[in-house]
Amino acid sequence: MAQFDVYKNPSKKSSAYYPYLVDIQNDYISELQTRIVIPLAKAEFFNNDAMSRLQISLRFENENLLLMTPQISSISRKQLKKPVGSVAHLRQQIIDALDFAISGI
Repeated sequence: MAQFDVYKNPSKKSSAYYPYLVDIQNDYISELQTRIVIPLAKAEFFNNDAMSRLQISLRFENENLLLMTPQISSISRKQLKKPVGSVAHLRQQIIDALDFAISGI
């Protein structure tokens, strides 16, 4: 498991709105049985409107998605199967969104 890998959302209940999860956990704490994730939401369900600096608008697997930073959570690492991609190229933007959520800066 690598930081910023993208996984299919294993939840049948929420995957229609949040098809993917981004693993943001640093590999230095890989011994935990959980991973810290941020869901990627289908932008169409949120009026294609992102909160500046907090939610990142991106295109993945031919879909317009929003990184839902305020919905950060954890999931059992066993539920995350094989990664379907990576958003490592957005590393700094993701860190900035997390920093903005925590510090307002």
